[in-house]
Amino acid sequence: MSTIVVWGAGAIGGTVGAHLIRAGYDVLFVDRAADHVARMNEAGLRITGPVHEFTVPVRAVVPQEVRGTFDTVLLCVKAQDTQDAAHAIVPNLADEGCIVSIQNGLNELVIAEVAGAGRTVGAFVNFGADYIEPGVVLYGGRGAVVVGETDGRITPRAKRLHAMLHQFDDRAVLTDNIWGYLWAKLGYGAMLFATALTNESMADCFASARHRPLFTALAREVLGIAERSGIKPEPFDGFDPSAYKSDAGAQQSLDALEDHNRKSAKSHSGIWRDLAVRHRKTEADPQLGPIVTTARRLGTDAPITARLIAMIHDIEDNRRQMDLANLDELARAIKG
Repeated sequence: MSTIVVWGAGAIGGTVGAHLIRAGYDVLFVDRAADHVARMNEAGLRITGPVHEFTVPVRAVVPQEVRGTFDTVLLCVKAQDTQDAAHAIVPNLADEGCIVSIQNGLNELVIAEVAGAGRTVGAFVNFGADYIEPGVVLYGGRGAVVVGETDGRITPRAKRLHAMLHQFDDRAVLTDNIWGYLWAKLGYGAMLFATALTNESMADCFASARHRPLFTALAREVLGIAERSGIKPEPFDGFDPSAYKSDAGAQQSLDALEDHNRKSAKSHSGIWRDLAVRHRKTEADPQLGPIVTTARRLGTDAPITARLIAMIHDIEDNRRQMDLANLDELARAIKG
């Protein structure tokens, strides 16, 4: 069995990679956090939380120590680090190998520019996880896991990757519409960015009757841009893109999102954690920025998303406090 490289051993990469090791795969973790790498090599990677509790022995290196040629690299870094990571991976990627983007955003476009479209595979995940400390990752709740070729073909490679991810989650999906899932996640992701303007949990934000019109308008803005681009957003984990075409449907979807998030031990988004706990830049620009750029290319705009990005930057730069009142301010960006 060829080695699977998991590039980025944080919340997503650590969770997936540990489960693959437990299933018998040969996995090499690559992470730039030297303390995390050292701890994993010394004591293994511990997965904690309500879904599974286990520790697996790990081989891990920092990027400068990578040697050899690999067929499959699961890229699990933050969106803003995608380009640098792709450049670092390519010298060790087999000619017929592939980089699978298990990230948030439209990072497949960035990877394809570096590695080539033929060596780029799309993926989508929505499970709840957090990096807790060196050697420890919380797996807080199950969620959608989807993989697919960026050109929509169902290939032997895609089937192989699906079988592999099925070892992580037995509900993993092989799709011919990965862009539909990625844009749907952008819609949901924008809503999660909005929840991170506050210190409230994701579930409590979605339950707030006062702010449901904002979440509905934000979802409609993003999903509308996707549809104008010829993309059909796909449903997942209670987020039903078609539901937002009506107010009643939006209420039902928000009910489902509230329920989904209340079942997870991960109460707040990774965006909130970046802001409130790790005090670092979020993925606002690489994840939400393409929504605004695509809207402009189509001759329209995305005023709620654009304002949301600006407000996130305010918090990143200590010009704004995280507060529920931020959602009221964001609501003023709704047209009409």
